[in-house]
Amino acid sequence: MDVAIFTESEKCAMEAFEIEQAKITKQSCCKDEIDVIEGLSQLTTNSFEDLDDLQKQVLTAFSFSYLNLFEALPNLIIPHKDYAPPILIKDIHVLDETYLI
Repeated sequence: MDVAIFTESEKCAMEAFEIEQAKITKQSCCKDEIDVIEGLSQLTTNSFEDLDDLQKQVLTAFSFSYLNLFEALPNLIIPHKDYAPPILIKDIHVLDETYLI
């Protein structure tokens, strides 16, 4: 069984087997069927004014509560963002022989 939407489907694999076995079996187990399903040609859109009063209230409440779920990030104050680190010429920890154990 093969299903294809945008391309052609492959033929039944039993056809080659049926040719060899034509003398034994006369009835085929495969048949090519094509089902065409037509979609909508025009899309209907509804505006906010087309909704009932209850639907308007539910949609407004849902939108308001959903948007208030997200909180804005606070502005982080980084006190040393404008300062560059000092240029290290020698490794002070090795010179002073201080090691973290």
